[in-house]
Amino acid sequence: MIRIVLADDHPVVRAGLAAILGTQPDFAVVGEANDGAALLALAVTLHPDVVIVDLAMPGVDGAAAIRELATIAPATRALVLTAFDSDERIFAAIEAGARGYLLKGAPRAEIFQAVRLVAAGGSLLQPPVAARLVARVVAAPPPLSARVRTVLKLAAQGHANKAIAAQLGITERTVKYHLSTAMAHLGAANRTEAVALAARHGLIELS
Repeated sequence: MIRIVLADDHPVVRAGLAAILGTQPDFAVVGEANDGAALLALAVTLHPDVVIVDLAMPGVDGAAAIRELATIAPATRALVLTAFDSDERIFAAIEAGARGYLLKGAPRAEIFQAVRLVAAGGSLLQPPVAARLVARVVAAPPPLSARVRTVLKLAAQGHANKAIAAQLGITERTVKYHLSTAMAHLGAANRTEAVALAARHGLIELS
């Protein structure tokens, strides 16, 4: 029996999903939560195999709850069922530890398959979600070395090449080389664009 907790701030959605899941002899909905905090509390007390989580909930949202689950209930696996299909939402959930990502409106058979796969330790992404994930990975820039990222961060702070060289104990020529490397990797036309692209991709943090 796969023990399931539902987390969605809409009671009608939870009731409908519980009814659908109840048609399967190997599913048992053991709890319902209307926000992330309630979900975490139920995960600790009920020890479900799978939690089905919406991302947009008051207080602790779905992605934050999924991330916390890894600490307080590591044996519980999270399956996202949401209306949100933006890249930011998808990647936030996957990075938080979601094992599956379905959009509301998914066929019943697909929901059943996802629950069983996630409970067994696998994962399932709907084709549109998987396509976005692949596109994002393919489009991601190559990783930059720690030294190149440091040079970019100093450039972002307004330091000239000579000042960067002095601070890092390297030659000005080496600074220019690192900046050229960053521009080539990021497809930037100049250092300003390189800094902006590196920040956008999370390679450096702008203070």
